Amino acid sequence: MLPTKLIAFAATLLLACSSCTQTPSSSPSSEAAKPGGGGLDRTSLPIAEPPVAPITTLDARDAKAPPRFEVKPPAGAPNVVIVLIDDIGFGHSSAFGGPIKMPTLEKLAGKGLKYNRFHTTALCSPTRVALLTGHNHHANNAGAIMELATGFPGNTGVRPRTITTLAEILRQNGYSTAAFGKYHETPPWEVSVSGPYDRWPTGSGFDKFYGFIGGETNQWAPAIFDGVTRVEVPTTPGYHFTTDMTNNAINWVSAQKSLTPDKPFYMYFATGATHAPHHAPKEWIERYKGQFAGGWDKLREETFARQKALGVVPADTKLTLRPAEIPAWDGMSAQQKKLFERQMETFAGFAEHTDAEVGRLVEQLEKTGQLDNTLFFYIVGDNGSSAEGGPEGTYNEMMALNGIVGKAEQMMDHIDTWGDPTTFPHFAIGWAWAGNTPFQWTKQVASHFGGTRNGMVMHWPKGIKASGEVRSQFHHVVDIAPTALEAAKIPQPKMVNGIKQRPMDGVSMLYSTDAPKATDKRTTQYFEMFGNRGIYHEGWVACTRHSIPWLIVPLPPVKDDIWELYNVDEDFSEANNLAAKYPEKLKELQAVFLKEAERNHVLPIDDRRSERFNPAIAGRPDLLNGRKTLTVYPGMVGMMENAFINVKGVHHTITAEVDLKDDKTNGVIIAQAGYFGGWVVYMKDGKPHHEYNFFALERTNIAGESALPAGKHTISYEFIPDQNKPGTGGKSILSVDGRKVAEAKIPKTQPFSFSADEGADVGIDAETNVSKDYKPGLPSSFTGKIIKVTVEQK
Repeated sequence: MLPTKLIAFAATLLLACSSCTQTPSSSPSSEAAKPGGGGLDRTSLPIAEPPVAPITTLDARDAKAPPRFEVKPPAGAPNVVIVLIDDIGFGHSSAFGGPIKMPTLEKLAGKGLKYNRFHTTALCSPTRVALLTGHNHHANNAGAIMELATGFPGNTGVRPRTITTLAEILRQNGYSTAAFGKYHETPPWEVSVSGPYDRWPTGSGFDKFYGFIGGETNQWAPAIFDGVTRVEVPTTPGYHFTTDMTNNAINWVSAQKSLTPDKPFYMYFATGATHAPHHAPKEWIERYKGQFAGGWDKLREETFARQKALGVVPADTKLTLRPAEIPAWDGMSAQQKKLFERQMETFAGFAEHTDAEVGRLVEQLEKTGQLDNTLFFYIVGDNGSSAEGGPEGTYNEMMALNGIVGKAEQMMDHIDTWGDPTTFPHFAIGWAWAGNTPFQWTKQVASHFGGTRNGMVMHWPKGIKASGEVRSQFHHVVDIAPTALEAAKIPQPKMVNGIKQRPMDGVSMLYSTDAPKATDKRTTQYFEMFGNRGIYHEGWVACTRHSIPWLIVPLPPVKDDIWELYNVDEDFSEANNLAAKYPEKLKELQAVFLKEAERNHVLPIDDRRSERFNPAIAGRPDLLNGRKTLTVYPGMVGMMENAFINVKGVHHTITAEVDLKDDKTNGVIIAQAGYFGGWVVYMKDGKPHHEYNFFALERTNIAGESALPAGKHTISYEFIPDQNKPGTGGKSILSVDGRKVAEAKIPKTQPFSFSADEGADVGIDAETNVSKDYKPGLPSSFTGKIIKVTVEQK
C-alpha cells in the first residue's frame, strides 16, 4: 500500500492541476463575433480544436464526457453546385438567344438570374483554376493550359500554397465535397503513379472525384479516374461519358444526403462536353437536321435578333462585323456546306444532350428536397466557342492541337458518321464565331469578349428573392468562390496549414441579386492569353489581338501590337473602336494593364502555342528528368505523354523481351495513344508488327514474314528521322533477335502531341486501338509473356 502522506500529496497535486488547467475562457460574445460565427475562428484553417481540461474522476461511471468537437458549417449554409460547360459560346444556348435548345438552363434562369456581363479567361485550365480558387489565373501559375506550362512565374502550372481552393475551404468548414467530369488543373508531369497527388482533385479539397485528368476525352471511350485510380468504363453499346459522370454525381449526392442530411455539399460538375471531340448520340444530332442550312452569317443575325428580344443584350447593341480571317458562308462550295451543316448539327445535339444530363442532376436535387437551398451556378462556357477546328473543321481534333489545319476533302467520307466513335471531330471556325454572337473573335482570343464573355445563371430560391431577371454587373469567374463563401457565411481564410494566404481577387456577386441597378463592385479585370490581352477598368476596355488560334504564321513583336479602345458601358459588343478619338484614355488603361500584369505575374508575354507541348522547349519539369532510357513492365498502363519518354520525331528504339508459348501469339506488346494517332508494337498470328498511325489519316505498318516459334525472343523497333524538326518523316525498321525483318518509310509524324488523355500501355491497348488489326481493351491483351520493354532515345 502507498504511504498515507504520499496519497495525500497526490490528491493535493491533482486538485491543483485541475484548477490551473481548466479550458481558457474566451468571451463568448467575442468568439461568436468572429467571421462565420458558431464560436469558431474560421479565418485560420484547419480550425483548431479547443483545449480540453484533464478529467480527475477515477471511474468512468461517475464521469461525464465533454461534448465532442466537430466543425460544422454555419447554420443554414447552402449546398453549392457549379456546373461548367466546356467550349460553348455566349450566343449558342437558347437561354441567351442561341439556336441550341437547353431547357434545363432556361428552367433555372426562369427561377433564377441571368448574368450577361460574366467573363472567363479565354481558355480551359486558366478559367478553371480561377473559378475554383477565386484568384486570377496567372496568380495560380496557369497562364495557359497545364500542358503548355513554362518555367516563368505565372506559367509554371503549379498552384502556389498561398492559394487554397474553394473545395478545401468548404471541406475544412464542414462540407462534403465532390468533383465530376473534367479536371484540367493538375500539372501533367504529376499525372502518374509517382504523384505527388496534392494537386489532383482529391488532394485539392474534393473528397470524391470521378472523371478525367486533362483537356479533353473521347466521350465514347474515356480515360477515367475514380480518385487517383484508373478505372475501366463500361463497354456496353451507347455508353457516353456525360451520362456516366451524371450517374456517378447523382449516386454520390443521393447517398451523401441520405447518410448526412444536415451536412451541406459542394459539387463541381464540369462536363467534357462540348469540347471537341464533338461526340453525341445520333438521335440528338438528328434533332437539328437541316436547321443550319443558312450558314453561320445568317445564324448570327438570327441569334442577334433573339438576344435583343430576350433582353440578354441591350436594345442599342450593334452586331460586330465578320473579321476578314473568317470566310463568308456564301463563298463556300456546295460540298463544303454539306459538311459544315453536319458539323453544326452534331455540336448542337452534343450541347442539348449535355443540358439534358444536367437536367437529370437538377431533378434529383428536386426529388431530395435540396434544390431550394442550393446555390447553383450554371456557367455556359469556360471560354468563348472554340475555333481550334480551323477554317473547315477537322475530322480529328488532335490535328488542330498539333498545328495542322484540316481540309474538307479529308472529311467528306465521314459526314454520315460525324460524331460517332469512328470520328474525333471539331467544327469550322465560322460556327464558333456565330456561337459568340454578338462579339468579335473566339476562344483563346482574350483581348475581345468573343473569347471571354459567357452566359451564367445563378439559382438559389432560399437566398435570392428576384427571379427571371437579367443582371448586367461586370463579373468574372474569380467572383464565384467569394460568392459561395458569402452565401455560406464563411470568411476567406487568412492562414491555411500555417501558410499566409493571398487575398482573393474575386468579389461576391450577392450584392447584385436583389438589386438590379446596384453599382458594380468589380471595377478592374485584366485578360491575357498567348499575347492577346486586354484590361477592363471602370466601364472601359483597352485591348490588342496579337494572334489568331488557327493561323500558324510569324507573329509581330509584342511591343508592336495595335491597341483598341471601347466604352463598354455604352457599347455592349465592342463594336466602336475609340482608340483614335481618345488616345489619352487608351494610355491610361494600358498603364492599368501593366500594373495588373506585374501584380499577377503575367509578364513576360508568351505567344507560343503548339511548340510548348514539348517540355524541353517550354522549360517545364519532365518526369523523366532528362533520362533517355525508360524500361517498362506488364501492368503499366495509361502512362501520359508527360510521364513517358518522348519519341515524337526523334531517333529512338523500342526493345521488347518476350517469351512465347507457341507460334500463334497475338496482342499488344506496347502502344502509345490510340485510334486517332499513335504507334504500337504488337503480334498477329505469331508475326511481329509495328504500326505508326498519323492522325487516323495515314498508317505505316511493317511486319515480319514468318511467325515466331515458342520461346524467348527480342523484338526491336528503330525510328531514324529524316530531319531534326517536329513532324519529320523517317525510316521505320523492325528486327527480331538482332535480324532485320521489315523496313519502310514513314512519310510524316505527329509533331507535338499524340493524345490529350490516352497514354502508353504495356501488354494491352486500352480505350481505343492504334491499329485496326485488333480490338481495344481486353481483346488486345498479349497472349505471350512480356519480360520487359525498353524505350530509348538515341
